[in-house]
Amino acid sequence: MAVTEARAASRKAQARRPARPAAPVRSRLRRGATPWLFLAPALLLFLYFKFIPMAQAVRMSFQEVRPFLGNTYVGGDNYAEIAGSSDFGAAVWHTVVLAVATTAGSILLGLALALLLEGQTRSLWFIRSAIFLPVVTAMAVVAEVWRVMYYPAEGGALNSVLGVLGLGPSEFLNSPDSSLASIAFVGIWRGAPYDMMIFLAGLAGVDRVLYEASAVDGASRWRRIWHVTLPGLRPVFAILLTLAAIRGLRIFTEVFLLTNGGPDGSTEVLLTLTYKLGLERNELGVAAAGAVLLFLVLLVLTVASRLRRREVR
Repeated sequence: MAVTEARAASRKAQARRPARPAAPVRSRLRRGATPWLFLAPALLLFLYFKFIPMAQAVRMSFQEVRPFLGNTYVGGDNYAEIAGSSDFGAAVWHTVVLAVATTAGSILLGLALALLLEGQTRSLWFIRSAIFLPVVTAMAVVAEVWRVMYYPAEGGALNSVLGVLGLGPSEFLNSPDSSLASIAFVGIWRGAPYDMMIFLAGLAGVDRVLYEASAVDGASRWRRIWHVTLPGLRPVFAILLTLAAIRGLRIFTEVFLLTNGGPDGSTEVLLTLTYKLGLERNELGVAAAGAVLLFLVLLVLTVASRLRRREVR
């Protein structure tokens, strides 16, 4: 009885207390504006160095750009010219081949490395760091190292290994038959460690109870990978496919430093063609049209991948 009376008294006391005044509008606005103040410098840099040039590129794609003479509006002629060019068709084909090869190769190799290096052993951090080095190494350094390794003579680094295996020396970057595959191998070598780290993060989220249950049922290691690991990594695959595909379609630095589109245009890709049109042939309007087409392809790919992920969820 005494407890009930005490509770009733406390409720009456709480009812008599004045309600706390609502936070003033000014303080709420201040709290809402604080994050934007921190973001403002980065947003200004993005606006000036990225979004404004993108808008200017779209405008230039409909013009014949004549420095110091004034631009003239040509409508869709630039798009028709670049889309009907044989060089553009070859560049699109080479870009797609490189994107598919590097995407598939880096994902498969990254998954294999993640499965081999999964665990909590202290010594694994050193191996993971060593494997991840190609990702953080400057592309100019990577290209120069592989240029030396691809030296086409019999005494070259890779040709010496091929000689031990009884295979003839290859010209690698100097031959139209092997130059595209050589660049794809560099892309796989550089992209696989990045995919490996994402796979390692995904493997940490796979339920260990499923591994134990499958082991009790007598499933082999390969069956556990097929029926437990791969289904658990579906969201990771969706993310990596998008990132790797975009990375492959935007390939430029490797091609520019290793072959610059040669020999005989066998490694010409969209971005190297756009670079040459704009800065070597001074056809800035046609180059801007090519850049806009590539942007639209990447935009469609990104939106389709996001919609696909929503359906999976």
